[in-house]
Amino acid sequence: MMASAGQQFIAGKRRPGGSAEQMSVTNPATGEVLATDTLASPEDVHEAVTAARHAFGDWSRTTPAERAEAMLRWADLLQARGEELAATESRIGGKPIKLARGFDIPGVIDNVRFFAGAARNLEGRSAGEYSGEHTSSIRREPLGVIGSIAPWNYPLQMAAWKVLPAVAAGNTVVLKPSELTPLTSVMFAEAAGEAGIPDGVINVVTGTGATAGHALVSHPDIAMVSFTGSTAVGRQVAATAAGDVKRVHLELGGKAPFVVFEDADLEAAARGAVAGALINSGQDCTAATRAYVHRTRYEAFVARVAELMDGVRLGPVDDPDTDMGSLISFGQRDRVAAMVDRAREGGATVVRGGRIPGGPLSRGAYYEPTLITGAAQDSEIVQQEIFGPVLVCLPFDTDDDAIRLANDTPYGLAASAWTGSVFRAQRASRDIQAGCVWINDHIPIISEMPHGGYKASGFGKDMSAYSFEDYTNVKHVMSETTGAPRKSWHDLVFTSG
Repeated sequence: MMASAGQQFIAGKRRPGGSAEQMSVTNPATGEVLATDTLASPEDVHEAVTAARHAFGDWSRTTPAERAEAMLRWADLLQARGEELAATESRIGGKPIKLARGFDIPGVIDNVRFFAGAARNLEGRSAGEYSGEHTSSIRREPLGVIGSIAPWNYPLQMAAWKVLPAVAAGNTVVLKPSELTPLTSVMFAEAAGEAGIPDGVINVVTGTGATAGHALVSHPDIAMVSFTGSTAVGRQVAATAAGDVKRVHLELGGKAPFVVFEDADLEAAARGAVAGALINSGQDCTAATRAYVHRTRYEAFVARVAELMDGVRLGPVDDPDTDMGSLISFGQRDRVAAMVDRAREGGATVVRGGRIPGGPLSRGAYYEPTLITGAAQDSEIVQQEIFGPVLVCLPFDTDDDAIRLANDTPYGLAASAWTGSVFRAQRASRDIQAGCVWINDHIPIISEMPHGGYKASGFGKDMSAYSFEDYTNVKHVMSETTGAPRKSWHDLVFTSG
């Protein structure tokens, strides 16, 4: 078990929570208990919000250069501790160490460095004279205290996506990570303090959604709520925040279509589908979950995907040769297994996988890479988010059918189109209703470009300069330029004198 000084980080100090409820962080690939602590109480949340509110005055008045310098030091500290962060992220999430080393931690560090630079480029639009008697300018100002709720699938990356644009813009933050995976979020906040970001700017409260999450969203001193998680919980968050007319940023579920046109490179598409469906054991809101393949290529695509899935190596997450780790919990594994079983009972064919592995892997929450065909378009397995290593393949006949089927779910977070035609690529990028459409690839993200959804996948953007739209207020400043005591519009009110 890891030593723990508490999984709350409030006003620059790590400590246990004040509730009577115990928390155990486990490695879902082995069942090993990594840390045990008490969860946050509503009083802890209030104290964290108070610390953030007190820190806001000074932090919001720091210059962009000062914020940027502190964030660059923060990035350097994270890079120096990269191996420790990767090992911890791997164990708390049950993800392969090569994924944590090659994707999670480098992505976080790059995000910190990006927002250090973006902090110095946060500006309003150009000033101008629009009425003839005034100069107008735009100020972009921080909101105040941001309440952020991050999920368990990418604990550190999702924490970074929420914290970084907020603090770069001059806000302060209270972050609630998932109680299943808080360890790297607290390490992240501690490193920020060591880098010179003042106490109270970044606070972490680790507790359940019902207790700590509700206390955070409903707190009157929270100016904005940023939530990543399921669409169902997102609706609850939005409803609670509406009571105080808080600004809300929601990054919710996904059901990404993977459209393979008849002129696609079949090998590239099959490899992309397996990688896009199985990354992080499929626990990715942008994961490829619905492959729509032109009927002339369908059988060959299914056969090649099945063959590639056979080569995916499940194993211990600390083994650098492991391709796919466990799911986050036995409960999540059983949920995925039940969805696959219901699809099978409904007439779908499980071509590969569809089983809980035995042997040494049975100690963890593993599930085999799974390929399904023959499901109906309106079935649960096609329409609802699985959040596991499951790909469903369906054929289509025309380009119109492909676009229609791709858009035929409540979600709209991400999608991909596979084609050798620039015209098909342009149509897909225009007509597929998703916040991100990849062409001949699926999954890559970069700090400079936004991430966010359409429809039931939420609204608002993570990463990129576009995220500042959520974390800042736009203020119009209008300055009279003539010096005359009598203004032309005064005659609308009175004409004497």
